[in-house]
Amino acid sequence: MEGKKVYLTSAEIASLWTAYMNDSMSKCILGHMLKHIEDEDIKPAIRYAYDISSQHLKQLVEIFNEENYAIPNGFTSQDVNEEAPWLYTDIFCLDYVNFMARVGMITYSGAISMSSRGDIRHYFTTALTETSGLYNMTTDIALSKGVFNRHPYIQVPKESSYINSKKYLSGLNPFSSKRPLNAVEISHLFMNIVTNVIGVQLCLSFGQTSSSKEIQQYMQRGKEISNKHIKVFADTLLDDDIPTPRLPDMGVSNSTTPTFSDKLLMFQMSLLSAAGTGNYATGAAASQRSDLALNYERLSLEIGQFAKKGADIMIKHNWLEQPPGIEDRDMLVSNKERQE
Repeated sequence: MEGKKVYLTSAEIASLWTAYMNDSMSKCILGHMLKHIEDEDIKPAIRYAYDISSQHLKQLVEIFNEENYAIPNGFTSQDVNEEAPWLYTDIFCLDYVNFMARVGMITYSGAISMSSRGDIRHYFTTALTETSGLYNMTTDIALSKGVFNRHPYIQVPKESSYINSKKYLSGLNPFSSKRPLNAVEISHLFMNIVTNVIGVQLCLSFGQTSSSKEIQQYMQRGKEISNKHIKVFADTLLDDDIPTPRLPDMGVSNSTTPTFSDKLLMFQMSLLSAAGTGNYATGAAASQRSDLALNYERLSLEIGQFAKKGADIMIKHNWLEQPPGIEDRDMLVSNKERQE
C-alpha cells in the first residue's frame, strides 16, 4: 500500500520560494564578480558561493516540479549585463559573500525550524551546512589577508556578578551618566556598523550604474541612511573608548555602465533592508541600556520607511514578484455569483 502523500505546508512553501528568489539573485551577482575577480586566494570562495547557488536552484526546481509548484520567475542571465566592466574590488567581493553567508545561515536555520517534511528539512539542513562552510572559508581568507573586522577586545571576566540596581537599565536621562556598554551590546553595535558599510557600498554601485533617475535617488537615500546609522553606532562605541571597525579596501569602481537590472537592484536592497530590520530587532532585544533599545527602534522605523518606498517603486514597475498565498475566498464567491 502506497504511503499517503504529505503536502507542503505554508511555511515550507514560503521557505522554498524565498530560497529560490535569493539564490537566483545571488547567482547573478556572483557570476559578475567571478568574471572579473583577480585575487587567486579569494576567487575559490566566490566560485564556491556561485556553485552553491547554482546547485540549490537545480534542487529547488526538482522539488517544484514534483509538487506541481509554479517555479518563481526570480532572476536570470537577462538581469546581468555580461559586457559590463568590473564593478567591485576583490576585497568587497569577499566581504559581500561573507555577509550574504551570515544572512543565509539565519534564513536556513529559520526554514529548518518551520519545516516538518523530512526531505524539506534535509534540503535546508544541507544548505545550512554548505553556507556555514562558505562563511568559515571567507572568514579564514579575510583573516589571512588581515582584512577581517574582528570585534573589539575587552577584558575577560574574572568572576560572575548580578545586576544590583535598576540604574543598569537606564540611559535616557541626559543629566546622569550612562553605565559602560556590556559585551552583548558592543557585539551588536559593531556588527551593525559592518552591515551598514556593505549597504553604503551597494547603494553607491547601484546608484552609479542604474540608468533610472528614480533608482539613483533611491540609492542615494539608502547611502545617507546607512552613513547616518554608522555614525550613531560608532559614536556610541567611541563614547566608551571602544574602537570602531577599520575598513579595508571594500570600494567600487567608477563604472557607470548598467550592470544589473533595476529589478535585481531593488530586490537586493529589499533583502538588505529586511536583514537590517532583523539585526536591529535582535540588537534592541539584547541591549539592556534603554537608550540603545530606543536608538534601534527609531532607526528601524527609518529602514521600514525606506523599504516601503522601495516596494512602491517595485510595484509601480511590475518588479515585485508576489509570494505564494491562499485564494481570496470572497473574490471566488463574487466571481461565482457573477457567473450565475
